[in-house]
Amino acid sequence: MNATQDLSFLALIVNAHVIVQIIMALLLVLSLVSWSYIFSKLFAVRAARAQTETFERSFWAGGNLHALHQSTSNTREKSGALARIFDAGMGEFIKGKQAMGRDALDVGAVLDGARRAMRAAYQRELDALDNHLNFLASVGSVSPYVGLLGTVWGIMNAFRGLANVQQATLAAVAPGIAEALIATAIGLFAAIPAVVAYNRFTHDIDRLAIRFESFIEEFSNILQRQSR
Repeated sequence: MNATQDLSFLALIVNAHVIVQIIMALLLVLSLVSWSYIFSKLFAVRAARAQTETFERSFWAGGNLHALHQSTSNTREKSGALARIFDAGMGEFIKGKQAMGRDALDVGAVLDGARRAMRAAYQRELDALDNHLNFLASVGSVSPYVGLLGTVWGIMNAFRGLANVQQATLAAVAPGIAEALIATAIGLFAAIPAVVAYNRFTHDIDRLAIRFESFIEEFSNILQRQSR
């Protein structure tokens, strides 16, 4: 590449070394996948927050718990994470109360069973919300180094090309360096949104987890009072 050639981004990418092109393609794929996860996770977290608020309003309205349990059991997929945690605990509590008439179960065992059921449902819901976050963290931490690898390789290739030039000038080496630096730019383009999204989603999911844990404790107290 000489000084009179096109120095647009597209031309620099097309004329880059094949290794640099492969690295750029890899980074673009990682960026596209991470953006798809970002949008899907954004909608999932927003839906989880809205469903949690809706269920909390229904729960604390003071209605019949058995009726609420029947309602959430019929709409498990649409009712949200907190409703499924409630459904797991209430369902286990009802089964335990029924078993008390046949087996030598005490109230403490029934309450422990309900709490364990809610904890298991809580872990399943958090695992679902945390899905793909590790990928975003990996893209955010690795992409700049992958881009830097492409840049180093491109610069090495540019300077190797100077061996065939009698007089090395800035005009001769600048295009090769420019095409190599694009790899770092693409790496940063992939990494920055992934890091921002990871931090934001982690914060939002942690807040939801606190609400879930608080509900488990409060609902356990309600079940304890009802079992007396």
